[in-house]
Amino acid sequence: MATGLTLEEGPIERKAIDTIRTLSIDAVQEARSGHPGTPMAMAPVVYTIWQRFLRFDPEDPIWPNRDRFVLSIGHASMLLYSMLHLAGVKAVNASYENLGEISVGLDDIRRFRQLDSKCPGHPEYRFTSGVETTTGPLGQGVATSVGMAMAARWQAARFNRPGYELFDYDVYALCGDGCMMEGVQSEAASLAAHHRLENLCWIYDNNHITIEGPTSLAFSEDVPARFRAYGWQVVHVRDANDLDALTAAFETFRRTHDRPTLVVVDSHIGWGAPHKQDTSAAHGEPLGEDEVRLAKRAFGWPEDAKFWIPPGVREHFRDGVGRRGKALRNAWAARFAEYERVEPALADEIVRIQKRELPDDWDREIPTFPTDPKGLAGRDSSRLVLNALAKRLPWLVGGSADLTPSTKTRLDFDGAGDFHPEAPGGRNFHFGIREHAMTSILNGLALSKLRAYGSGFLIFSDYARGALRLAALMEIPVIYVFTHDSIGVGEDGPTHQPIEQLPGLRSIPGMLTIRPADANETAEAWRVIAELRHEPAALVLSRQACPTLDRSRYAPASGLRQGAYVLADAGGIPEVLLLATGSEVSLCIEAFEALRREGVRSRVVSMPCWELFERQSAEVRDAVLPPAVRARVSVEQASVFGWERWVGATGASIGMRNFGASAPLAELRKHFGFTLENVLRTAKEQIERVKRG
Repeated sequence: MATGLTLEEGPIERKAIDTIRTLSIDAVQEARSGHPGTPMAMAPVVYTIWQRFLRFDPEDPIWPNRDRFVLSIGHASMLLYSMLHLAGVKAVNASYENLGEISVGLDDIRRFRQLDSKCPGHPEYRFTSGVETTTGPLGQGVATSVGMAMAARWQAARFNRPGYELFDYDVYALCGDGCMMEGVQSEAASLAAHHRLENLCWIYDNNHITIEGPTSLAFSEDVPARFRAYGWQVVHVRDANDLDALTAAFETFRRTHDRPTLVVVDSHIGWGAPHKQDTSAAHGEPLGEDEVRLAKRAFGWPEDAKFWIPPGVREHFRDGVGRRGKALRNAWAARFAEYERVEPALADEIVRIQKRELPDDWDREIPTFPTDPKGLAGRDSSRLVLNALAKRLPWLVGGSADLTPSTKTRLDFDGAGDFHPEAPGGRNFHFGIREHAMTSILNGLALSKLRAYGSGFLIFSDYARGALRLAALMEIPVIYVFTHDSIGVGEDGPTHQPIEQLPGLRSIPGMLTIRPADANETAEAWRVIAELRHEPAALVLSRQACPTLDRSRYAPASGLRQGAYVLADAGGIPEVLLLATGSEVSLCIEAFEALRREGVRSRVVSMPCWELFERQSAEVRDAVLPPAVRARVSVEQASVFGWERWVGATGASIGMRNFGASAPLAELRKHFGFTLENVLRTAKEQIERVKRG
């Protein structure tokens, strides 16, 4: 980019773009770690979006109607951090309060990828204000952006009124070849086209390079043709440095009202480092001091200046994205103040949504279930509770990966409706057979502050694992309803019998995994889930009926709130503890009654949520599971992995040690030892073991 102009003579646009580049170069070089190539190549693209189009107020980065910018290529994080710093984006705390200080300071950039810097290796939501979603695993950002665009459509349908257009924001997502290769991107792109999300724009950095080398090693498809086949509009920009062409492309996006837009931008990774022969290295490692100086020389930059911002650059962004965003946000706030007078109930909903607060009397219609020896399947009782809750919580929306008739998660009351292109205010979402995309889209809905749920069979949680993990990392309250929770799926056999999924979900930090024992525990589980503000939850439900326990005889289901509780106790110091979750709790109750008739003191502990129990004080945990009682038996139709924490090294676990089998459920229970006889035998063996010392 040596144009013959001195830095002082050069246009401010050039200075601003090259400042994004040099901050990124210097940060990666200082850290001796990171990816400088993409920030260098894509700086003009991000500059154009932010400075000329993005409706975003740096003074209020959580303004509800802001445009969203998602950096799906999270390894290029310095591209975003440079923009957040130069635009002067302010920090917001966990209570949604503007702290008045800058989100990304120059010291944070100097300490890129270091402990406690606001510039971690990949952008992290809630850690750095201005980051709309955590990215890094490729494909996740663009898939999440689909949820954000769907949320905008839903909010517009529910809240906009003539003269009060409160929600019309756009979503921009910058992606690369890696995103285009990941399957989750294809799933999400297909669904975005189906819903004709005209407020969604993906920008594809078409640089033909990945870590291993040229994309021709493994990727030769015609990406624009694929997206046209989906139903996207495709616009091609031949040079990433052509600001006029970029501007025209985004103007085309803004004028399009019947489909999402893919802007394909041809670029050369590591542009500005003309002596770097191995462009894949520029993608994945620092340039080196010599190459840094050469790059800066090409920009007309002081070669030895580090983290230098030329005079006028900050002011340039302040007068562009800053001034435009502030004016738009102020106009929105004034319009909302009038809206509060005209539509007070809807305005109250908007405020509560933004603060993740519940409506008054939100749980008023949740049923209490009478004692029933036959009982209900977990999925059936959940359906009743979900619908009762959704009637009182209008922004609870969701669906399934094509399994709603089986997961029983359809909202079927009057007015619930379906979300589709002609009626985007419906509350039932149809994700198709796309578990991974569904879960990523749920993240986007939740990041837009809607209460979103998605459902499927527990076995297919593996297909969604990447997005599940990100929800926990971002601390967003997504709800997952997983049914067909055990070998109870019977004849479907090992391919559909979830064995290792429960331990897998329990291993995710910050996620609640709840497997209720009966209908009343299911109702209590939904109450706990509804109150969550910063945690995702997996509700794990049975296909088969579970007896509804007599709560006048046994402990109330409200004990679920502490994660594990004493459900039945014979009095005195128990000789053996019977621990279980889900459908196996009733089996332990049968064993408890049989042991009591024999004069054996036992205690049944229902343990629907290990994570909640782990948060209790030592006193509470010891009251439920007395350390002195060493005879313990766990019963769960899943892998025994993890139960040793609760039964001890010498305790017994009745569970699964293989992948199951195809047979009727009654035969499977007998074959794998989930019978009254086996529980009684195992309990007595434990008592004898302790007596023998």
